[in-house]
Amino acid sequence: MKITIDNHSSYVYRGKADSHVEVSKALPNILFIHGAQQDHSCWALQSRWFAHHGYNVFVPDLPGHGMSAGDPLESIEELAKWIKKLIDQLDLKDVTLVGHSMGSLIALEFTLQNTSKVAKLILIGSALPMPVSDVLLDAAQNNEPKAISMVNNFSHSSQAQIGRNTVPGMWMMGVNQRLMERQKKGVFFNDLTACNNYKVDSNMLSDLSDQSLTVLVMSGSEDKMTSPKSARKLSEQILGSRLTLINGAGHALMAEAPNEVLDCLIGFTK
Repeated sequence: MKITIDNHSSYVYRGKADSHVEVSKALPNILFIHGAQQDHSCWALQSRWFAHHGYNVFVPDLPGHGMSAGDPLESIEELAKWIKKLIDQLDLKDVTLVGHSMGSLIALEFTLQNTSKVAKLILIGSALPMPVSDVLLDAAQNNEPKAISMVNNFSHSSQAQIGRNTVPGMWMMGVNQRLMERQKKGVFFNDLTACNNYKVDSNMLSDLSDQSLTVLVMSGSEDKMTSPKSARKLSEQILGSRLTLINGAGHALMAEAPNEVLDCLIGFTK
């Protein structure tokens, strides 16, 4: 499905082959937000399951990513406002928001500013703050292939480095590398800078505990990008949130442990 936001064409995957599948007012809504240098395809298994099991599914390519036109937005706050425009245009209520890495920050910021629109919040591979090293930022700006290689290695567990793909014959690290390589030049540095610059007052996180929404924080036990320790700290700051650790998975846990991640999402959204 393509819609126009801020005079630019934006692509929204619906989880089914028919991209124009009807939005039903009678069905619950779930929206997936991808991370830095990614697009909708990183949610392939999870989005398809929900689309075929009674949900309105929305998986946008963020501006300047994948098949969405325009320049990438420079801050998490701007990206959260873009998500609001998307949700408002589609007239969605009580949305379950699922975000990975940079997408988790976008989902969190949107929720902090629009709590009444969110039913459930799921933060995967998240940390707050989410600092990015100077070495990686420099590589993303001046030597993007090097940055892609660095992040691709850091994002996967030791088992993923030697195989582990649940689809026989598929090379997990190669698939992720090609996904990152197909994004437009300059997107990576933009995304990493947005993550590095994002800050939230801890009191705002505490305020989420007083709202009616429920929160899940999910982390891979071998995540080298946003560590399980950081995920636990984030969960502790959001009182009443649930923390789930996916054993043996790294930062790219939707690809490394797709069934485990899906099972957690299904259990939490029931």
